Amino acid sequence: MSDGASPVADGRLIRIVDGAPRVVADDWIVLPAGAQWEDPAGAPRRLLPLALAKSHAARLAGVRPVGLWLAPDQDPADAVELFDRIDIIAVNFPSFTDGRGYSTAALLRTRHGWRGELRAIGDVLQDQLFYLRRVGFDAFALRADRDPHKALKAFSTFSDSYQSAVVPDLPRFRRVEA
Repeated sequence: MSDGASPVADGRLIRIVDGAPRVVADDWIVLPAGAQWEDPAGAPRRLLPLALAKSHAARLAGVRPVGLWLAPDQDPADAVELFDRIDIIAVNFPSFTDGRGYSTAALLRTRHGWRGELRAIGDVLQDQLFYLRRVGFDAFALRADRDPHKALKAFSTFSDSYQSAVVPDLPRFRRVEA
């Protein structure tokens, strides 16, 4: 997936369900950057590029469930005005080496208070999953050539972490004291 985003090929993703990662069906369609507004009657579950979502903000409440996706160079604060009209936010990773999405996720969760589903899309690999979870992602659409069932083991690679993060929000020494 590039900066333009595109639909996930195999319709499966990993989602945190009741605190545990599970492979689930994915029926959301990612519209590419530059997509035009189409009447989504009967076709909800679209992830719109931020610009399209903002330009049709008044219509969003009537087409739920609906969501938006952010490119790495977009400010997460620009999505805040849409929080009450969307169900999901996805953050695109055009390359696994592009780490800006980690900061975007942490800002959405901590500074902006997003509590809905936060999904990593694009060039998402198994090696990133543990760290993506720590900054607040709770759904992961792996790159189409990767097996999500095999990737589940990434969540148990490390038994704990010493630094605070979005998940867990306290450093180890604070959790032990509590």
